[in-house]
Amino acid sequence: MRIEGEFTIYNALQIRDGLLEHLASSDGIEVDLGGVTEMDTAGFQLLLAAKREGARLGKAVRYVSHSQAALEVIDLYNMATHFGDPLLISARP
Repeated sequence: MRIEGEFTIYNALQIRDGLLEHLASSDGIEVDLGGVTEMDTAGFQLLLAAKREGARLGKAVRYVSHSQAALEVIDLYNMATHFGDPLLISARP
């Protein structure tokens, strides 16, 4: 599953439904955050909730290809190690 554009309170419900749908229909999911252009606290809370729901169901939830916007929010809350997913930080010019 790939998240594109804003990952904010304005589209949180739609993204949440998609995450839960993918999780319910598979043994685990990989969520590509490379297309995220903006993330707020609601988006971050959904990342946490999806990880928690995956753990409850015994299914892996992995976040990959973190965009700069996603990395900034994860760093803001100092939660990189909590997620347990490798973070690849791109070199800035």
